[in-house]
Amino acid sequence: MGLGDKISNKAQEVTGKAKEALGDATNNEKLQAEGVADQAAAKTKQAGENVKDTAKDAFDK
Repeated sequence: MGLGDKISNKAQEVTGKAKEALGDATNNEKLQAEGVADQAAAKTKQAGENVKDTAKDAFDK
């Protein structure tokens, strides 16, 4: 996984956490749901990139 991808995924996760917290604080269910969805998408991307890294490491040996 490239450093840019790691940063992008982490930024999306942090943004999601902020949206979720703001949604909780303001009783805005839509914003809260968007935050949860952003976090899930970021974690899914991170998992996919980890699989790519593992496969690359296995084939490089």
